[in-house]
Amino acid sequence: MTASTSTRAGARRAPVSADAGRAPRRSSRAPSRRGVERRVTGWRLTAAVLLAVVVIFPLYWMAVTALSSPGALTRADAALWPTELRWENFTRPLEQFPFLRWALNSATIAVISVALTVVINLAAGYAFAKLDFPLKNTLFLMIIGTLMIPVQVIMVAQFQLVIDLGLVNTPTGVVLPRLAEAFGLFMARQFMDAIPDELLEAARVDGAGALRTFTAIVLPLSKPLVAVLVIFTFMWRWNEFIWPLIVLPDPDAFTLPLGLRFLQQQFGNDYGSLMAMSLLSILPMLLVFAVFQRYFVEGVARSGLK
Repeated sequence: MTASTSTRAGARRAPVSADAGRAPRRSSRAPSRRGVERRVTGWRLTAAVLLAVVVIFPLYWMAVTALSSPGALTRADAALWPTELRWENFTRPLEQFPFLRWALNSATIAVISVALTVVINLAAGYAFAKLDFPLKNTLFLMIIGTLMIPVQVIMVAQFQLVIDLGLVNTPTGVVLPRLAEAFGLFMARQFMDAIPDELLEAARVDGAGALRTFTAIVLPLSKPLVAVLVIFTFMWRWNEFIWPLIVLPDPDAFTLPLGLRFLQQQFGNDYGSLMAMSLLSILPMLLVFAVFQRYFVEGVARSGLK
């Protein structure tokens, strides 16, 4: 009885021991997943390269035009690269027109505008984000509402103000009406609203006032915001055309965008020289972006512009 029972138990356990001795099967899903991930990565890389080509091609074509002769640009079989290098397209406009003076005027206006506009936007953004005062939300909505007003509507009033202040044909007349930007204020307020209030409360407990809290705590945390404001403000002021055209009637006070129109003729354009000077005019913007691009993406993401 006992022997038969043990025999049956052994027979029952035999299949279990046989299965236990087998090696576990390898899952076929892992290689397929890795293959899918590789294909997705390849498609993303291809899309990124194509997008980079689309973005860079206009700059490349500007360089090709700047180094080509007028005849090479008007041929039906124009090549995608210059057949002959015409460096005089860069030197001739500099000899005929005061482009260096115009570039200095543009740099002066852009640098002053960036310094003052960034400070005003940071201070106003801090006030609307962290300070309490009557009608704060109402005033903020009114300021943001000015973004819907076209700039051309208020140019006459702004120009009359510049005339009354005696600022016609001066860099101050170009800078003053555009110091406070509603867009920059919106970005600053959205960014600083995400700063923890506990940090500001701790500073107040230690005896720091509003100005001390702003300079010691808020500003060091706002480097991405400062980078975004610097890039946008410099780009807007460097490329601005209409307002300097109104305020600066003297050619010696022109900015670089105004000076480029001297290369546009009534019955034909010198596209080589025009593209050469245009190519040189975008170098300062590329330099500013290269310096501040480290914080640019973070600043845009944290400011609510998604």
